Amino acid sequence: ALSIAMETDDKAVILGEDVKFGGVFRCTLGLVDKFGNDRVFNTPLTEQGIVGFATGMCSVGHTAIAEIQFADYIHPAFDQIVNEASKMRYRSGSQFECGGLTIRTPYGVVGHGGFYHSQSPEATYCQPGVKVVIPRGPVQAKGLLLSCIRDKNPCIFFEPKILYRSAVEEVPEGDYMVPLGKAEVLREGTDVTLIGWGSQLKILEAACDLAAQEGYSCELIDLQTLYPYDIDTLEASVKKTGRVIIGHEAAVTGGWGAELSAKIQERCFEHLEAPIKRICGYDIPPSPLVFEKIHIPDTLKNLAAIKETVDF
Repeated sequence: ALSIAMETDDKAVILGEDVKFGGVFRCTLGLVDKFGNDRVFNTPLTEQGIVGFATGMCSVGHTAIAEIQFADYIHPAFDQIVNEASKMRYRSGSQFECGGLTIRTPYGVVGHGGFYHSQSPEATYCQPGVKVVIPRGPVQAKGLLLSCIRDKNPCIFFEPKILYRSAVEEVPEGDYMVPLGKAEVLREGTDVTLIGWGSQLKILEAACDLAAQEGYSCELIDLQTLYPYDIDTLEASVKKTGRVIIGHEAAVTGGWGAELSAKIQERCFEHLEAPIKRICGYDIPPSPLVFEKIHIPDTLKNLAAIKETVDF
């Protein structure tokens, strides 16, 4: 996706810590040889500086693809993202904008990341003026990333880092895009709606398989774009099933599941047959290394939630 974006847009640049050498996860490997030092370049170790520099480049017409090496370290750039990039078009009356900005950053658990390489801070950045996107696999990653890069709004593209090593799919070679702001129904069902994003979809899918063996019919939805999210698809599903479970790795308090729960309650109150459930990480600093398997919602926790919700 990055190579296609650079080939089709001569104003596109890639910047970040160690991107010339491919980055920690080798996502930019070989791009400096293909496009040169002026378009693929390393930055100092300053997240605020990376996003600030990228925002400035976009304000004068460039397409900037900035990499934050781990999402755990994106917070020093919070001011640049939320007070500058997200508000530039609005505060200037559309005289200036930085719609060409895309921030890539790996997030989530991998089994051994500990406190500072395992966090899921996506809810913090779901702010007006910024689009937040998370793919569940390689096919979606390519299409959604190209959509983010070409969208005329600042985008944050959270990449589930566990997919770098564990995901294998046949990805189309050509140029294609997956629409932003549109959820995907992965499995249709009648008893309960399960909503998730990123690597959590694998866990939810496994829970649906186990539930099916016991006679429960689950509808599974990949949100894909967290902000602005596809409430219409969620609403239609919940009104059909009458029950909903939301799963994510981030802590339950302040997680994006809280926003979805509130909106679904507003839209679907008279159709709900059971309380909305959130199966999420515990309210402790993520992730407690050897206790990660306890901390993160797994297949069996979601299976138990399916049974409890349907049998309510």
